[in-house]
Amino acid sequence: MKDFLFGFTYPFRSLKFFFTHKVLIKYSIAPMLINLLIYGSVFIFTYKWLMGSLDNWLGIENTEAGFWLKFIHTALLIIGFLLTLFVCYLLFTILGNIVTAPFNEEISQRVEEIVTESKMNEMGFWEDAYISIKGEVQKLVFYIFFLFLIFLLNAVPAAGSVLSAVIGVIFSCFYNALDFLDYPMTRKKMRFRDKLKVTRKGKLVTYGFGFTAFLLMFLPVVNVFMKPILVAAGTSLFYEKGYSSQDLFRNS
Repeated sequence: MKDFLFGFTYPFRSLKFFFTHKVLIKYSIAPMLINLLIYGSVFIFTYKWLMGSLDNWLGIENTEAGFWLKFIHTALLIIGFLLTLFVCYLLFTILGNIVTAPFNEEISQRVEEIVTESKMNEMGFWEDAYISIKGEVQKLVFYIFFLFLIFLLNAVPAAGSVLSAVIGVIFSCFYNALDFLDYPMTRKKMRFRDKLKVTRKGKLVTYGFGFTAFLLMFLPVVNVFMKPILVAAGTSLFYEKGYSSQDLFRNS
């Protein structure tokens, strides 16, 4: 439990580290603006489409709509809003990660230089962009594949929905930890299956960190501004908690 709490609180304890180093703030401005544009566009489009479809389906624009129809409409509005957040989370994860990958890589690299007190070998912009985007695509293929498998669990009678929800949360914690721990591993050109093994060896630290990252990435507006901080936190955690000292990492 101690390790879980360490991982859970790590993003918040990383705030001081992030704001102490102005170079991290400088490299975070562009991805924050891009993420704000992406999330804002996705949220507005999804919300308007979903709410418009709901109003048309219920015929709520009719001023003579009864109490129960209005009650159902209000309940569905709440469910629709939560569904909008979930859709935005998925699309923001997919689009935001790919578009801002080179910027997040730059933030992670600066954190690594600060933590390890050593200068990193500079790559050209296009090589850097290619490696970081390739890493994001690998993660997203993995993410979508497992989401599909989890969705299929709903077909299991009775316990399927509960099982799907529980496994979905556990998987989301693991994936979000992998997402932000991945940058130094990608720079070292690790194979994807080895990234999974290294992340899994973090055990409760991994799931604690991933749980907080999942919550922060799910919250609108907060996710836009916290994402660069989570990139910095993931890279810092990678070295502080010994992910980089795994035998698998050294031998890859």
